[in-house]
Amino acid sequence: MAKHTHHFVESYTGLVGFGLDRKTDESTVICHLQKFSDDALMAAVITRMTDAELAETFDLITRLLRRHLKESEYHHLFLKDT
Repeated sequence: MAKHTHHFVESYTGLVGFGLDRKTDESTVICHLQKFSDDALMAAVITRMTDAELAETFDLITRLLRRHLKESEYHHLFLKDT
């Protein structure tokens, strides 16, 4: 059984756009991140990213995880430790 899911982007029927209101912004970010992490898209994009873009992406994600998750949440939700 797969550990990772992307159900939101598959079922979301609302507006995808940024700047209208907080709820739409949150949904838009989820959609963009789930679409961005698609295996086929990543295969096309990852080798085209510069070293600086790779570092910037990694640093942003790491910073957000550290800022918003407790250590136990990080292990459970991100690392999928059982």
